[in-house]
Amino acid sequence: MNMSSQSPVIASSRESVLSIDNLRIEFPAYRSTVKALNGVSLEVKAGEIVGVIGESGSGKSVTAMLSMRLLPERAYEVKSGALHILGRDMLAAPEKDLLKVRGKDVAMIFQEPMTALNPTRRIGRQMLDVIIHHQQLSRYDARAKAIALLRDMHIADPEQVMNSYPFELSGGMRQRVMIALAFSCDPQLLIADEPTTALDVTVQRQVLLLLREKARQRGTAILLITHDMALVSQFCDRVYVMYTGAVVEQGTTAEVMADPRHPYTKGLLLGLPEQVEPGQDLMTIPGQVPNLSALPEGCTFRDRCGYAMPRCAERPPMQSLDSETGHQSACWLVETPRTSLELQS
Repeated sequence: MNMSSQSPVIASSRESVLSIDNLRIEFPAYRSTVKALNGVSLEVKAGEIVGVIGESGSGKSVTAMLSMRLLPERAYEVKSGALHILGRDMLAAPEKDLLKVRGKDVAMIFQEPMTALNPTRRIGRQMLDVIIHHQQLSRYDARAKAIALLRDMHIADPEQVMNSYPFELSGGMRQRVMIALAFSCDPQLLIADEPTTALDVTVQRQVLLLLREKARQRGTAILLITHDMALVSQFCDRVYVMYTGAVVEQGTTAEVMADPRHPYTKGLLLGLPEQVEPGQDLMTIPGQVPNLSALPEGCTFRDRCGYAMPRCAERPPMQSLDSETGHQSACWLVETPRTSLELQS
């Protein structure tokens, strides 16, 4: 699909901004193949904040990077599935069209802004280049917009920040600059990949509250990639739980947190501090994520699962638990009476 001939697409409150359907990709490796995504399906609608959570190796960041086609083109192979942003086929789009989409329709906030920002260029120069490229403003108007964006991020002296290099700013300040950059061209989708990992707890909350505030004001959809269940519970409308490159549970955040139906989700929740008494050790999920080059047949979580049974040798399908909230789980236990599925410590 040639996107250059299309007028800008504006999503209504009920339309999907990001849609991924049964996506499977592999990375060729020496004498093996890494099955990075194994049938991922997810959706982000206009104005939503959607969380994707899971351990390292679950496929979260690969999903985020592929959504913007930021993975090295010849390093992976799409085996099946579809990926659309604002109805555009991102997997088939040529690079020249992707350059028009990135930053304008969809923007990304990376985990460590020090690696995303150019350390040899002042903040103002980097912001002006982005704004002028996508909005064709004069340098004067672009500078005024950049200063206004930084001020919106509750930066007291935006002019000084504009004249600073990234290494002269604190981690929290750099992340505020990244958020300002992300919103500079009014994207309809913002992908935040572990945006607060390098920050202390107080600054984490400040940054995420800013992110949510600006997204609500502008109607921007957000896909939040994280390993932190507490952040999801506080900031996300809906959540997808990923394990070994697949979604194992999904639904509204309130429903999944209150009634987790996949043992993996339960294990993640039991790792929250509020689940244990003061002075006790936090719970952890036993074992490790299996090798993505040699995934076991059936449920890939069964070797770590305290509920495993013979039927788990077959891969469970995603099954609906509540059609109104969209709560679904890929586990055979959803067919078991709820009373036997209480959280176990």
